[in-house]
Formats: sequence, C-alpha cells, structure tokens
Amino acid sequence: MTPEELSLAISACLREAVAAGEFTVDVPDDVRVERPKSRDHGDWATNIALQLGKKAGMNPREFAGLLRERLVSIPGVASVDIAGPGFLNITLDAAAAGELAKSIVEAGAAYGSNETLVGHVVNMEFVSANPTGPLHIGHTRWAALGDSIARVLKASGAEVTREYYINDAGKQMNVFARSVYNRLHDLPVPEGGYPGEYIAELAAQVATEHPRIRELTEEAALPVVRELAYAAQLKDIKETLKDFGVSFDVFFSEQQLHSEGAVEAAVARLREQGHVEDLDGAVWLRTTDFGDDKNRVMVRANGEPTYFAADAAYYLSKKDRGYDEKIYLLGADHHGYVSRLRAIAACAGDDPDHNIEILIGQLISVNGAKLSKRAGNIIELRDLINWLGADALRYSLGRYPADSPMALDPELLKKNTNDNPVFYVQYAHARSCAAARNAVAKGVERTGFDAGLLTHATENDLLAMLGQFPSVVGQAASFREPHRVARYLESLAGAYHRWYAAARITPLADGPVEDINRTRLWLNDATTQVLANGLDLLGVSAPEKM
Repeated sequence: MTPEELSLAISACLREAVAAGEFTVDVPDDVRVERPKSRDHGDWATNIALQLGKKAGMNPREFAGLLRERLVSIPGVASVDIAGPGFLNITLDAAAAGELAKSIVEAGAAYGSNETLVGHVVNMEFVSANPTGPLHIGHTRWAALGDSIARVLKASGAEVTREYYINDAGKQMNVFARSVYNRLHDLPVPEGGYPGEYIAELAAQVATEHPRIRELTEEAALPVVRELAYAAQLKDIKETLKDFGVSFDVFFSEQQLHSEGAVEAAVARLREQGHVEDLDGAVWLRTTDFGDDKNRVMVRANGEPTYFAADAAYYLSKKDRGYDEKIYLLGADHHGYVSRLRAIAACAGDDPDHNIEILIGQLISVNGAKLSKRAGNIIELRDLINWLGADALRYSLGRYPADSPMALDPELLKKNTNDNPVFYVQYAHARSCAAARNAVAKGVERTGFDAGLLTHATENDLLAMLGQFPSVVGQAASFREPHRVARYLESLAGAYHRWYAAARITPLADGPVEDINRTRLWLNDATTQVLANGLDLLGVSAPEKM
C-alpha cells in the first residue's frame, strides 16, 4: 500500500462516516499521511482528526475514535492507535507494506510524480546572464537550482516553461562590440570594456566568418562585429549549460521587445491602467502605490526607455503568453528588484502574492578555485565542470537552500568515500545495480513475489523510506526547495546500505532460490528506481557501476 492509496482510503472512510451521520464535515480530497518520527508509533500517521474535529463540533480524540473504527477495517491495515490530542498512528501488515516494492518497480520513472500542482502554469526565468562573456561561478547556483526546481514542479503536475532572458540590448552590448572590434585591430581595451582571452577568441571567430571585416569602416564594422560576436558568445553559453545538464525551452531576446515596439506598448498599457504619470519631461510608473520605495522612470526626458521599462514589457509579455505564475530567480545583488517587480505585477492588474514569485540566491565560493585563463577576472563555470564534474557540482548545489551562503570543498567532492554526499548516493545506486546483476547471475529473477515475507526490521525501514518519496517531491515543488530531495536520497541510501548488510538477496552457497530471494530482488530494484528518479530531479546521473 502506497501513502497515496492510504490517503485515499482515509478519505473514503471519512465520506462513509459522513454518509452514516456520525458527523458532518467537508471531506478534503487529500488527507496527508506522513512517517512518524519514531517507528514505535506505526508506519504512517495523520492529524486529520485535529483538522476536522472542531469543525465537526467534536473533541478531536472523539472524532479520531469514530474514524479509527473504520480505519481498522481497511484491507492491509494491521492496527490504528490514537495518540496525544488526536493523532492517528497507522500500522500496516507486512504484505500491505511490502506491496509498495512491486508498485514502484511497475511505475518505473513515473514513481514520485504527484498531482500537487496540477493546473499551475509556470514561467520560470533563471540564469539570464548577459551575453557579453562566459558563464561564471555567480551563475552556477541558479543554473543548478533553477533546473532542479523546474524538474520537481513538472514532477508535481505543473506546466513549466524554462526561460532565459537575453540582455542583448543597451549600452553593455555596444561596449562588448567595441571590445571585440578593438581586439581585431590590436587596440587597447576600451574604457569600461571587456578584457580576457575570450574576447580575442571572439575576434578570431568574427574574422573567420567575415574575412574582410578589418577592411570595413568603423561605422560599418561595429554592427557586424556586435552581431557575430554576440551569436558566438550566446552559443558558448548554451553549450556550457548543456554540459551542466541545463536546458531551456525559450531564449527570449530583450532586443526583440524594443524592435517590436513592446516597450512603448507597455508604457501605453500601464498608462491606461492609471499608474503612469509625466513629470519633469520623463515618464514615471507610480510603483510606490504598491510598496516600492520610490517611483520608477520608464522613459527618460531625452526619450530613451530605461531598463525598468523593458522589465515591465517583459513581465507583460509573460502575462500575455498565458503564464499565470511567473517565477524569477535572481542573484544575491538583486534584492532591490523584489519590490519593483512586485509593483510591476500590481500595476499590470495582477496579484503580486499569486502571479509573481521572486527567489534570491546567496553567493557560493569554491575553495581553491582559480580565475579563468580565458576570462582573466572570473571563475568560469566551464572550468568548474572540468575540475569537479557536473554531477558533484549539481548535487552539492542542490542539497542546500538557495538563501544560505555556501562554500564548496573540492577535496571532499573528489573523494570516493561516504563522506562525500554525491558519492554516497550514487554508490548506493551502483551497488543496487550490482546486486541485481549478481542475483540474476545466480538464478534469482523477479517472478514470484510474496510481500508478506518482507518482515525484517531493515525492510520495514527501507519500505517506509521508499513510500515517502512522492510527498518529498511534492513538498520540494511547493516550497521551491529541491534540497529536500537531496537530503531524502541520503537517508534512503543509508537505509539501503543497512538493509543490504542485513538481508541477503541471493541464497547461501548452492541453496535453492526461494520466494524470499525473488521478493527481495523486487525491493532492491524498487530502491534502484527511486534513487535514479531522485537523482534525475537534481540533474545528476545514476551510474550503474563505480
């Protein structure tokens, strides 16, 4: 019996009690069940009596008593105890608990998927680095976390679009083009320009694609240099993200907002909403009406739109494309954007508490990381991947909340020991795969299955851990906290290692293959599947051999 099946069974008991006139209450579609902190309190627990007792005009313990009489009749439930003010502690019989192993294997990659966020349509924007240089350590955390958050959201039923906003308009792109142009002509780096060997590499690519570029006048050459260098740098960014296991559904150009008139249209639209005013020759959005610390200029007195105007146009674009929920993942230096983006949402007629969510990630550091030889003044993501490996980076970044500063220890991440969390989890998966190969070689196959044989204490613990996975995924999605998955996988790996040491899958010596061996192979393979599913949510590989 899975936790979901138990939840449905409890809901059915509640509806039966209401129909029988035992109490009157609105029965929730989903009754939450969770693992008790102590195994002495049963396999699963629910506080539904505390939630509904007073609504039914009853003492919660009295309500729990009525519900208990029905719960004990559920097939597979061995006992139900009432604890404290009305908690219901449920113990399953061995067969019902063990059936979970078979259910997981049959569900395969779908196990862990849930319907927590069905109906949610989400646009998630993250990374969005300027296309003026390579991705660096500052982008690393959101690349890993953003992708993992998108994965758990999709696993929980949400429709998710991963979006990268390309800041390809404005002054910095002109400075970028000038930097590449100067390198083409062996001129010094312009004031405020971009140094680094990657600029020389881009200049060489521009010269290859346009062999006569040096013969053009400066006025004619700069737009060409800008276009070709931009395309080459964006290609480099996409390739680095691919190597990191991160993909995007949409790459949205800021320049497109300007060229298609979306910025001007946004100003006019917000004016119609009654939130735009003209002052000192400039056009302002009254964001202070919705909690911002000051009003924001959208169009300067000289007629030039500001970055803020583009931000407003971009928000409206997301709204018009049908994204009810818009998640922004921003760096540690973007705290000031929170109030202004929420104000844009409010000015656009949206509910800032529902339609927009802004997550701020804290900085990370890597002990011993060296500045990039190509870029000169940054630590490139590409170098970190080559040094530590994408798996170690992805897992390590995924196991901490985004709002906590962190420092990675390269020496630990390179160790093949249990002290290294990613190794510990990946090794559990590889070990379970090896156990399955060894079992099959000795004639143990997943044919017979007798769930009632899984009675060893370590099997109870392992099954209970496996049963928690869907709820862990759902909570990780609801709270935007994929580290819950990582910490769960470490606990699951521990439970598997303890079971592996205590319970044999293959028979001793030349003993006959029995149903206990076959059934334990099901449990082994169920663990393999959950470890693989969890690692996939973190964008980390699940090796079959190590």
